[in-house]
Amino acid sequence: MSKYTTGELAKLCNVSVRTVQFYDTKGILHPSDLTEGGRRLYNDDDLTKLRLICALKMVGLSLDSIKGILESELSGKIFTLLLDEQVKLLAGEIDERQKQLEMVKTLKECICNKATVPVNTIIGIEDTMEKKNKVRSKKKLIMVYSGVGIASALGLLFMAWLVASRIWWGLAIYISVAIISLLISAFPLKDKLFICPKCNSAFKPSLRRAFFSTGNSKVRFMTCPECGHRDWCVLRKQKQIREAENNGCLA
Repeated sequence: MSKYTTGELAKLCNVSVRTVQFYDTKGILHPSDLTEGGRRLYNDDDLTKLRLICALKMVGLSLDSIKGILESELSGKIFTLLLDEQVKLLAGEIDERQKQLEMVKTLKECICNKATVPVNTIIGIEDTMEKKNKVRSKKKLIMVYSGVGIASALGLLFMAWLVASRIWWGLAIYISVAIISLLISAFPLKDKLFICPKCNSAFKPSLRRAFFSTGNSKVRFMTCPECGHRDWCVLRKQKQIREAENNGCLA
């Protein structure tokens, strides 16, 4: 089995040496061996694992979620579910792009021939513009989330100051507001379905389960109400399920 230094491994996966070292400190990718001088050495299995981590990062998973899934006994099944969802998502995007391409070609042909533009083509173009506006809205949403992250950090500092100053009534009010805010942020998860990696059942979480679950917009660590297995469950939007059923893609 081949041996790779940190630099060689980083080059093969197109990441920086610092990234490989960071994954080691985070407990995601430990070296399989060390040289007499204490340098990290990695083998082919480590190379495959790093490539998997990089692919999951591209899909949108956080390092904490990746670490948790890798430690799960059903990690292979969870990864398969994630990739299945990504395939359906990309297939839908490709289909939508193909429709847009056909509409643009039709519109161009009508203009060149000075013919009347079909109504359905105009409607399609309007839909395309509407979707572009939705993309802009998502970008704004990312900025909002960044602002929330900064506000949360400042909030923790403020709470530490309240404790240090022994202003208990202010601390009680602050914690109450924080809990209400977290409940509001967890509420949208009720509109999504979770897929259990063990029994493949899809379930809707209660607000309490959504509130106490950890993860991100791809996976959440939850207990399946059908089989009782607690693991990383893959999120799937109900809209995506309906589209998959209409396209015959849902297993």
